[in-house]
Amino acid sequence: MSELKDARILVTGAGGGLGRPIVELLTRAGARVVVSGRDVSTLEGAHVVAADLRLPGEPERLVAEAVDHLGGLDGLVHAAGVVAFGPGVEADDELLDELFLADTLGPIRLLRTAVPQIATGGFAVVVSAVVAERPQPGMAAYSAAKAALSSFTQALAREVRREVRVIDVRPPHTETGLAQRPVAGTAPRLPTGLDPEAVAERIVRAIVEDERDLPSAAFA
Repeated sequence: MSELKDARILVTGAGGGLGRPIVELLTRAGARVVVSGRDVSTLEGAHVVAADLRLPGEPERLVAEAVDHLGGLDGLVHAAGVVAFGPGVEADDELLDELFLADTLGPIRLLRTAVPQIATGGFAVVVSAVVAERPQPGMAAYSAAKAALSSFTQALAREVRREVRVIDVRPPHTETGLAQRPVAGTAPRLPTGLDPEAVAERIVRAIVEDERDLPSAAFA
């Protein structure tokens, strides 16, 4: 079992539909949390850092500020990202750049920077998506970006398994509101998704219980 009391944790996407309840649960457990996102108006916490992980240098700056403020790092939860809908052949270069910067390259740069800073026995949680397991028509570009992140995360987890638990989280569709804010296209009619509070609770439970992978089946 991992102890969250006084754990020093950085949470990205902390103002989002999933990030916010994760922050609440971590704080309630006694963790010291630095919260981050692009829009500071959506963030609540003792220490807020605005950061746009799509931009080179931002992941490094964010991690440095979190380490400086907390005096070190015991954990990372990455819960930020964007979504897009539409046929794969209509995904232009601008959209591909947006998706892969936000959902692949930014998180990879974050992991590359944060994991060496995390104390031995700590954790790094990355929320990818169920589409990393089952790519969906009408979401080809998004599925590809998330699958690439998931692949990197799982490989990294094996590389650093003796020092840091890197956990790839692939929840099914969750009612975070993200589908209503796509960077392109319009969401198809989707079945009712999971409750974000329940998904957040499952993620935090995985941290505490020393789990090493959270596939979509773990949320059944």
